[in-house]
Amino acid sequence: MAAPVRGLLLAVLFSATCKVITSSEQMCKEKEANRTYNCENLGLREIPDTLPNTTEFLEFGFNFLPTIQNTTFSRLIELIFLDLTRCQINWIHEDTFQSHHQLNTIVLTGNPLIFMAETSLNGPRSLQHLFLIQIGISSLEFIPVHNLNHLESLYLGSNHISSIKFPEHFPTQNLKVLDFQNNAIHYLSGKDMSTLEATNLRLNFDGNDIRGIEPGAFQSKVFQSLRFGGAPDLSVILKGLQNSTTQSLWLGTYEDTESQDLTPAMLEGLCEVSVESINLQKHHFSDLSPPTLRCFTGLQELDLTAAHLSGLPPGIQGMTSLKKLVLNVNHFDQLCQISAASFPSLTDLSIKGNLRELDLGAGCLEKLENLQRLDLSHSVVKAPECCNLPLKGLHHLQHLNLSYAQAIGLQDQAFEECPRLQVLDLAFTHLSVSADQSPFQNLRLLQALNLSHCLLDTSNQHLLEGLADLRQLNLQGNRFQDGSISKTNLLQTVGSLEVLMLSSCELLSIDQQAFRSLGKMSHVDLSHNNLTDNSISALSHHKGIYLNLANNSICIVPPHLLPILSQQSTINLSHNPLDCTCSNVAFITWCKENLHKLEDTEETVCANPPSLRGAKLSEVELSCGITAVGIFSLVVFLFLFTILLVFSVKYLLRWKYQHI
Repeated sequence: MAAPVRGLLLAVLFSATCKVITSSEQMCKEKEANRTYNCENLGLREIPDTLPNTTEFLEFGFNFLPTIQNTTFSRLIELIFLDLTRCQINWIHEDTFQSHHQLNTIVLTGNPLIFMAETSLNGPRSLQHLFLIQIGISSLEFIPVHNLNHLESLYLGSNHISSIKFPEHFPTQNLKVLDFQNNAIHYLSGKDMSTLEATNLRLNFDGNDIRGIEPGAFQSKVFQSLRFGGAPDLSVILKGLQNSTTQSLWLGTYEDTESQDLTPAMLEGLCEVSVESINLQKHHFSDLSPPTLRCFTGLQELDLTAAHLSGLPPGIQGMTSLKKLVLNVNHFDQLCQISAASFPSLTDLSIKGNLRELDLGAGCLEKLENLQRLDLSHSVVKAPECCNLPLKGLHHLQHLNLSYAQAIGLQDQAFEECPRLQVLDLAFTHLSVSADQSPFQNLRLLQALNLSHCLLDTSNQHLLEGLADLRQLNLQGNRFQDGSISKTNLLQTVGSLEVLMLSSCELLSIDQQAFRSLGKMSHVDLSHNNLTDNSISALSHHKGIYLNLANNSICIVPPHLLPILSQQSTINLSHNPLDCTCSNVAFITWCKENLHKLEDTEETVCANPPSLRGAKLSEVELSCGITAVGIFSLVVFLFLFTILLVFSVKYLLRWKYQHI
């Protein structure tokens, strides 16, 4: 009878009631208490009463507001940013924003506007950004000119505008961004351009079929950037820009746009334009020779992304000012084909996404003694012995990206040629380390190292030696022996580490002393592993860190581990199979009291018991005391126990007297 009685007692002691507090009411999402709200795509026809009067940033797109009046937003007088994208607005009445003195950004993208009253934008004292993208207008006369004296950004893309001539008295003097992309502009006249009084303007004509520019239309004008993406004839553009000045000139084309092959004659007009940076992405060169680049001599940046290049011609003259060269998505076979000696001042070189296997060669970049950034990522690089010969002479290199290469073999002190490296990215590259010593020994200035998904031998405890100043280390996707980080491990030599990423490493456990030498750590990502609550103790020596334990196997967090969580700044426990029974009540209570520490609470949900599966932990209430049924069961148990005790005493007394 003892076993059934014991089971009854356990049922009494652990009896509990539980419930989930939920709300079916569809409400705006609060991003920042009393300030920022997202009410997008909720089918709303008015501003909800639940929004506080103190709301400053409101995203209200994809609702239904066919007409906006001065009462629509009258209660929200603290608004600074208002997004009304695709709210089917047809009519904006007078004085709509008369009380909104702090409003500086209005987004009206995708609304079929029929009418905007002349005084519809009155009220804001410094309206700076106005988005009128895809509203169906064909003339700038539609835009009310009142109260736009402080306007800095005007976005008019995807309309039917054919002339950029602004109405009389339209204030353009403070404009910094003017976007006309994807309109119907075919000709730019001097009269149209004369209405633009702003200097250092960012002017965008991408996607317009511009066939002509009046000579002198841009004369003496100064721009921050000019964009003519997709223009069918670059010679027309460059001749029209004569005697103008711009820091950046974007002349790239697109896959679905027909454009002529670039010839030296087409680029002659560039000699009369003062420009620092040019983008010619996706263009074809009919004959790329030194004369083709004759007018590029004053450039500081040149982008030839996807320009169908298999090499740059030797003997390029006059490009001694070039600081940045982008050769992404081309067809080079060897690094020496870029004629590096033609660009002695280069500090930034990018050959990202090369479409052929790229041989790094030996000393191809030796003349680039000022190079600081080199990006060879996604370029099918295969280098069995790396990297001193390819990087010969690059003593000032600070950023090197060799991620997504095929395979690279690292020798002892593999980066001896570039001791000033601060950032090294080798992600998704199969690394073969031939020596027992660290290939990074001389990189004492390195601050960030990405070794994610490199198939590393993590048992090599010398792998990271020499990285005295390393702050960020990414080991995501590498496996550890037996799925465990032991007390002695490769991390013990990087005591300056602040950010450690160990997600997706198939980890099962972490020794309590594994991170003890990492006293400066402030960010630890252990997500997407198979860790249980036992591994939390590895963080007992750290305080105030960001801790990501999402997507692990944590079910129950015992009370003795809660102080370790309490001493951290932010914790992510989402997508764990959390237990929401009384055996975990201490942790559930802790979560409710520390919601300000928890990240991604929407996905921090129960997995057990089945009745609460999917319920948010923050909304679960457990009653783990003895219920009425429990009290009744306890009384019955005590009654039965008393009877059992009486019969046992009688039996013992009878047995005793029988054996006297």
